[in-house]
Amino acid sequence: MKKVIIYSTPTCVYCKMAKDFLAKRNVPFTEHDVLADLPAREEMFNKSHQKGVPVIDVEGEIFVGFNRTELETALGLDS
Repeated sequence: MKKVIIYSTPTCVYCKMAKDFLAKRNVPFTEHDVLADLPAREEMFNKSHQKGVPVIDVEGEIFVGFNRTELETALGLDS
């Protein structure tokens, strides 16, 4: 399984959708709350050059926002 990191905030609806999607597909992920964790926020910005969440890192491939189709492809999952 590929390493997945999701940068999110507690109130972000799309972050919740992305985390629910990964959990339902049994994809383990590491979550960083960029509202509370300044180093994680800086890491997210350095990777994505974006301040919006979610930012999802799949083995170095960066996704800004939640796009189910792109994540399925990156993770090698069936639709």
